[in-house]
Amino acid sequence: MLGRGLLIVLGLAGALFAGGFLWFVQGIDANENTPARNADGIVALTGGPFRINDALELLSAGRGKRLLITGVNPITQPGEISRLMPEHQRWFNCCVDIDHSANTIGNAVETARWMRMRGFQSVIVVTANYHMPRAMAELAHELPDVALTPYPVISDKVRVESWWENPETARLLFLEYVKYLVAKVRMWLPWSFD
Repeated sequence: MLGRGLLIVLGLAGALFAGGFLWFVQGIDANENTPARNADGIVALTGGPFRINDALELLSAGRGKRLLITGVNPITQPGEISRLMPEHQRWFNCCVDIDHSANTIGNAVETARWMRMRGFQSVIVVTANYHMPRAMAELAHELPDVALTPYPVISDKVRVESWWENPETARLLFLEYVKYLVAKVRMWLPWSFD
């Protein structure tokens, strides 16, 4: 009797986990959309192509006053990044800050410090579409009173519309879902692992 009850509980937990994964994937944006409103700041969480360029485009369009690029390799200098994007050179001289935090938690902590130091109350978050749920959760945890506007960057290599047809995409989304769940559980616990 106990074994049957355990099987039922495990089956329900598995169904809940699988349903949560489908809900998670369904919530990932498949299209880039221009933010509906401007913000005080813009933060780009590095780790994939186009994120920095898209964030610089938002900055040059007047969508924010300053840009924080977080997650930059510690050996990379700001001048190296700006040389890769000469059309945005002038923005690096006045309005771009660089941070070297290495993970999403560190990105959120540094963004919160940067926002408080500047007195900003709103930020546009630029990261990959599949990374956006976890990034928004971490930032909301660190900045509960700040308006967060997502700007998901879409990659041709990660097509969420047909994720089941590509094993690499399915694996990436599954791992991101697990990381998202771990982050949510960590935030829910009364103690901190930081």
